Amino acid sequence: GLRNLDVVLGLENRIVYNLVDIIEGKCRKQQALIRDRKLSKLAIIPAAQTREKSAVNPEQMKELCADLANDFDFVFIDCPAGIEGGFRNAVAGASTAVVVTTPEVSAIRDADRVVGILEANLLHDIHLIINRMNLKMVKKGDMMSTQDIVALLSIPLLGVVPESEEVVISTNRGVPLVHDRASKAGRAFQNIAARLNGEDVPPDDEQPDTFLGKFKRMLWS
Repeated sequence: GLRNLDVVLGLENRIVYNLVDIIEGKCRKQQALIRDRKLSKLAIIPAAQTREKSAVNPEQMKELCADLANDFDFVFIDCPAGIEGGFRNAVAGASTAVVVTTPEVSAIRDADRVVGILEANLLHDIHLIINRMNLKMVKKGDMMSTQDIVALLSIPLLGVVPESEEVVISTNRGVPLVHDRASKAGRAFQNIAARLNGEDVPPDDEQPDTFLGKFKRMLWS
């Protein structure tokens, strides 16, 4: 897929090796791991920008994830867009899946299809994150609510990230918004991380069920 997590974290100038280099034995795992500037226990292995998705097969991904699990509590695989070979290779090493969607009908339909593919691959521990939620639009009936989306996808909700200009600013600056405790979106990321870690965190802002959501659920079924 497209490599951009290094940019989001402000680490793009420190990339020397990538995931494919590890697989092909051109470097050691520790050489490709890039540590975050603020969090020493957070690191990324960038994807290769100039190689085909077939450069890594499912078995190699499983082996790499198992190896990384010896050094880290959590190993996240940022899947490429679509449901082709790159996606299937990425999920091969996963034991849990987090599906991220936006409150748009087309995106939710795509998410529903992804959930079906994950379940077909015997991956049943699946959770949901809703991104770019706009409460004003929900209240006007112009956007599906959290309850609408959860009812359609039928998977546990991990968290809701509100629409925020701060996300764009932090991404452009390469400073993760999770460090900003005054930001609603930043707190949403913190809550998601806590829930992933098994903590009991109260749900995010409750939203009313909407006529739009009820109508779309009828069409969906």
